[in-house]
Amino acid sequence: MRGLLVVNPNATTTTPRAREVLINSLTYQFHLETITTDHRGHAAELGARARRDGVDAVIALGGDGTANEIINGMLGEEGPGPDVPAFGIVPGGSANVFSRSIGFPQDPIEATGELTAALRDRRTRTIGLGRADDRWFLCNAGLGIDAEIISAMEEARAKGKSATPTRYLVTTLRQFFSGTDRRTSSLVVIRPGHEPVRRVFLAIIQNTSPWTYLGAIAVNPSPEASFESGLDLWALRSMSVTSGLAHARRMLMKTKATKSDSVLMLHDQDEFTIACHRPTALQVDGESLGDVDQVRFTSHPNALRVFA
Repeated sequence: MRGLLVVNPNATTTTPRAREVLINSLTYQFHLETITTDHRGHAAELGARARRDGVDAVIALGGDGTANEIINGMLGEEGPGPDVPAFGIVPGGSANVFSRSIGFPQDPIEATGELTAALRDRRTRTIGLGRADDRWFLCNAGLGIDAEIISAMEEARAKGKSATPTRYLVTTLRQFFSGTDRRTSSLVVIRPGHEPVRRVFLAIIQNTSPWTYLGAIAVNPSPEASFESGLDLWALRSMSVTSGLAHARRMLMKTKATKSDSVLMLHDQDEFTIACHRPTALQVDGESLGDVDQVRFTSHPNALRVFA
């Protein structure tokens, strides 16, 4: 098996010594070429090169952002195909939504053991992916305060602060109460054959469940989302404190969703478009993509083989 191991040296939950141990374990057993990323977009470049070179497997040691870059490099504009390498991951990020969604432990050493068994047995599954315009995503995307929080966290990390669950919670509360515009909605959900849904403040798009994690706690607005179905949309139509607390409690306590005028919930969608009255923050797989005016979301079944 010809393989490539892409290492993010800034992975937040692994030390340099731990990364060295994990790298040695994988390269010794599977003779993987190892490349450490040194700039934003490097992982995408490596993913594209792996497909051109006919590599059998690409393994990431990093978080959801590293994984997202690699699959965007591998799929690019050509999209899925038999020449796309199988993908695997050792979790090294703060949330590790993708690795947990395919059943891997959060601990990098334990996850490496699971991945090693999957590589040895050539054990893969094929999953669907989402796309936001021309950007592929594994797990989720978001418009509004979701993306604003991620942008604020990226700024904090750039200043040397760690991405802890406590920092995420504090950043979320600060953004909700003093950062985002909770009075004037900016989003409109447009679906083929349906009337547009207006007055939307926040849109969370899930390709799998849960949406994210707050430490060990799953945060899950669309619990039916799955790699085997289309995209799920959870769109908030009120940003009042009462509404926000009620929806936060439901997501964290796993209580059953009920119909409400304050939220739009759609399951198993092939495509939809979200238009913005003003430039609005967008994120995919936990990576800030800046402000956008409109995004078309599409579902792509059976798009990627992953080791699981």
